[in-house]
Amino acid sequence: MAKKNQHVVPLGNGWAVKGEGNSKYTAITEKKGDATSIARDIAKNNKSEIVIHGRDGRIQSKNSYR
Repeated sequence: MAKKNQHVVPLGNGWAVKGEGNSKYTAITEKKGDATSIARDIAKNNKSEIVIHGRDGRIQSKNSYR
């Protein structure tokens, strides 16, 4: 089974963590840093990648934990 990359995406006035291909959010936070920490922990546990998006939805950075 392929490990799902974790995306940090803007959501209204907050931020969300969403597994790649998932229809639901894993977590919703007020701060981007909090969402990034959650996504990083999940990516480390799953040996996958974290993809951080900006407010405009464009990818700002990636980090692999494979």
